[in-house]
Amino acid sequence: MENKPTSSFLTLPGAIIVAGAIIAIAIIWVKKPANISAPVITDNAQQQNATNVNLASVTSEDHILGNPNAEIKFVEYSDPSCPYCKTFNPTMVDIMNQYGPSGKVAWVYRSFPLDTPDQNGNILHPNANHESQALECAATVGGNDKFWAFEKKLYETTPSVTGQTPNGLDQSLLPVIAKDVGIDQSAFSNCLNDGQEKQTVKDQALSGANAGVSGTPTSFIVLGDAINPTTVKYIQTALIQYRVPSDLLFISSDKKTIVMSGALPKALITGLIDSLSKN
Repeated sequence: MENKPTSSFLTLPGAIIVAGAIIAIAIIWVKKPANISAPVITDNAQQQNATNVNLASVTSEDHILGNPNAEIKFVEYSDPSCPYCKTFNPTMVDIMNQYGPSGKVAWVYRSFPLDTPDQNGNILHPNANHESQALECAATVGGNDKFWAFEKKLYETTPSVTGQTPNGLDQSLLPVIAKDVGIDQSAFSNCLNDGQEKQTVKDQALSGANAGVSGTPTSFIVLGDAINPTTVKYIQTALIQYRVPSDLLFISSDKKTIVMSGALPKALITGLIDSLSKN
């Protein structure tokens, strides 16, 4: 997971950003169980670090892939320039291919560009806001289906921002991607060049900050009912098996939301979804 750089709102020293990257890499690649103690999770789904989650409700204004009334909704806050978001995106595509057709799971995408300057004026992802606006323009011009087609193609195309590719995606490719997925290129370019979706991106990022998001990707698994004991036990085991720190996978205090940060493995997520079906 990549963390938001230092600002007056969220103060995160550079060391934590580096640590966040190391943790994300470990989550993606480490497969052997760690010799660590599980956090305290009781049968009533409470946890030592349980917290309230002030997540904005999913509405028709959101970008929803799958059944809008699905019993499990993944509300993801993401940044197109983030390498861990790029890693996580095909995982969510696979999840939707597996669980979407039955109507069990829906995927909601919201933007959280990491483009706020730190105390030294450095910006982690300079193009992230522009790319997030491009996603919104894809929806405005092409509708929900074209949004998701553009989203998938964008994450497949972008090299993201890393030490090897510090400039990320060539921004001139955004209209090309729009054309490739069948969006009117001229209307898309006009939308993007005029900054028509700046406020939309700003509102989504603010909703993420209000929900406690500080890095990407961060997903909120919103449930129709309170979490069941099987899932509580599954999370307790998964924290050890996949070496996930308890602040990256936990249950909200109302027991109806699971907070998941970082590019967690597909196997962990499918196990989580399957456990939610065992009431």
